[in-house]
Amino acid sequence: MENSKTLPHLDGKLLIAMPGMGDPRFDKSLIYMCAHSEDGAMGLIVNKPAIDLRFSDLLEQLNITPAEEFAPIEIHFGGPVEHGRGFVLHSKDYIAKDSTLEVDDNFGMTATLDILEDISHGNGPDTCLLALGYAGWGPGQLEDEIRANGWLTCEADANLIFSDDHTTKWTGAIESLGFDPRLLSATGGTA
Repeated sequence: MENSKTLPHLDGKLLIAMPGMGDPRFDKSLIYMCAHSEDGAMGLIVNKPAIDLRFSDLLEQLNITPAEEFAPIEIHFGGPVEHGRGFVLHSKDYIAKDSTLEVDDNFGMTATLDILEDISHGNGPDTCLLALGYAGWGPGQLEDEIRANGWLTCEADANLIFSDDHTTKWTGAIESLGFDPRLLSATGGTA
C-alpha cells in the first residue's frame, strides 16, 4: 500500500541528491528549497558553478553599469527549468519591497534586476549566490522522489551554502546528518 502521508514543507531546507537517482543533471546536487507546498516545489542548486559565465559579462548583457570597484559574484547552474532566468539567494539583510521571497529567518530569494544593480554598486546583500535556472517539481512529484530514495533532506547552513568550496558542499551536507557519504546506497528500503 502506497504511503499517502505528505512530507512536511521543505521551505528553507536542503535537498541532497542520492547516488543513483537516475537524473544526471542532479548528480551530487545540493538544492536549497525556496518554496514547497501542495502546489509543487522550487529550489536552487547551490554547488554547481557555471564555468563559462562571468558576472561582469552578465551585467554588460543586461546593460547594467557597475561601480568602478565592486565584488563580483559567481554564477551557478540553478537547475534545468528556465535556465535563462536569474535568481539570487541571499542573506536576510537585503529585502527588495514586493520582490523578495522571504524563505525563512535566514534566507531570502530575489529574482529582479534591482538586486543585480544593487550588488554591482555595493548595495546588495552581505552574502549571496546567483543562479541561472531553478529546479522545479509539480504537485506531489518531489514527495514521490523522496519516498523513492532520490533525496535526503537536512537543515540549511549559510556557511555551507555560500561557501566558495563547491566540491565539499554535497559531502558537508551529508556529514551534517551524522554519517559518511561513502556509505550511501543507491537503493532504499521500506519498513
